[in-house]
Amino acid sequence: MTLVPTGELVAEACAAGRGLGAFNVVQLEHATAIVAGAEKARTPVVLQISENTARYHGGLEPVGLAALATARRAAVPVAVHLDHATDPRMVAEACGLGFGSVMYDASALPYEENLRATAEITARCHDDGVWVEAELGEVGGKDGVHAPGVRTDPAEAAAYTAATGVDALAVAVGTSHAMTDKTATLDFALIAGIREAVAVPLVLHGSSGVAGRDLATAVHSGMTKINISSHLNAAFTRAVRDRLSTDPRTVDPRRYLGPARDAVTVEVASYLQALKLQ
Repeated sequence: MTLVPTGELVAEACAAGRGLGAFNVVQLEHATAIVAGAEKARTPVVLQISENTARYHGGLEPVGLAALATARRAAVPVAVHLDHATDPRMVAEACGLGFGSVMYDASALPYEENLRATAEITARCHDDGVWVEAELGEVGGKDGVHAPGVRTDPAEAAAYTAATGVDALAVAVGTSHAMTDKTATLDFALIAGIREAVAVPLVLHGSSGVAGRDLATAVHSGMTKINISSHLNAAFTRAVRDRLSTDPRTVDPRRYLGPARDAVTVEVASYLQALKLQ
């Protein structure tokens, strides 16, 4: 039980017909909380580091090495993944650091440019034994609200995955990033249609905005990797606020970061238990 390849965890989840929880790390407290939640649920997990988070820390290496070290000490299988990378140099750095997978996000480019750039990155990553996720369509919430017009087309998704050689596909089916309430409306028929057309596992981004019963239906409809970030950040921030409001004179960060870490652990364990039971 230690650091394992992302593709291995995804394949196991696909074979079992369950979802695989993938949670975004912002700092060390997130990483240790996510692993503690996975240990509590006795189930594998993916630690994800976004390009934005790497830049926040001044580079990928500091937060990446912390996540890798946390994964290696875990009592359950843990994978480490680079999320929403648009810079090929950061993708190469992740491969060199020992990440098991990367998500190369060229979804903002025109289709032909997305395909060409993603195929090039995928070939390089596969040479390093690294699993690749890509995105087709556009999951909103980073620069605006998700709109039906940019949802993933099943036939296009089939052609795209075959041409690029990617190992998994993030699809736009009704979620948005950065949602803090569970009001997303998923298109389950579209999920099923993409699942039938595409030979690789599907990834649901923006899952913080999806109600629990809808996440279960999404897994049953064909989703495997379930990405969650904003919900954990909300729980973390709420716990910090509660602790500081209880004792405004607190100055030791451990006294408010500790409860925040514990809150994230509870949320991760709850998500993973639900996904495990699918």
